[in-house]
Amino acid sequence: MAAGPSPRVKICGLTDPDHAVHAVRAGAWAIGLVFAPSSPRCVDMVTAGAIIDAVPETAAKVGVFVDADLELLLEAASLGLTHLQLHGRSDPTAARAATGLPVILGVPFTGPEAVNHPDADAAELVLFDAAVPGAHGGTGRTLDWAALAANRPDYPFGLAGGLRPENVRAAIGTVAPMVVDVSSGVESAPGRKDPALISAFMDAVHG
Repeated sequence: MAAGPSPRVKICGLTDPDHAVHAVRAGAWAIGLVFAPSSPRCVDMVTAGAIIDAVPETAAKVGVFVDADLELLLEAASLGLTHLQLHGRSDPTAARAATGLPVILGVPFTGPEAVNHPDADAAELVLFDAAVPGAHGGTGRTLDWAALAANRPDYPFGLAGGLRPENVRAAIGTVAPMVVDVSSGVESAPGRKDPALISAFMDAVHG
């Protein structure tokens, strides 16, 4: 596949304001804040607010939710989120109507049929991740890039799942997503980002 424009980058699962600032300064389009209690990257409202306040206003601030009710979405949105990223049973249409925020829909890539997700049209971006039973991202597993490329949707989509500085260029060349999303691939430990790995990832994305 011919080289095209570099995709936007979302650094997800940030838990430290300094690391979030570094990500944005390194060129990330968005930072991701996880509000799912089962995740080692989950942040409380106070920490999330501190991170949002620390980063430039120009950065996208994405709240990541699993099976979230509208009360949680509204509370988190009030901190200054710019997008909601929904996994599991959350209703993207209801979430947008309640908060006024654009929606990123997290979809496990189980195979070509995942491209025809019934809620794809209700989201501004569909983010395909590895399908790992009982997990919603942050697993470090890659999905079948070739299968996604062969069934590439005509709506805006992003790629997550096992991306690292060493493989992200190959992923971009195969899939050509609009957004690449990284979490565990730039960590020194679960929930602890490594600024050097963030910089290396950004350098790799931009060739």
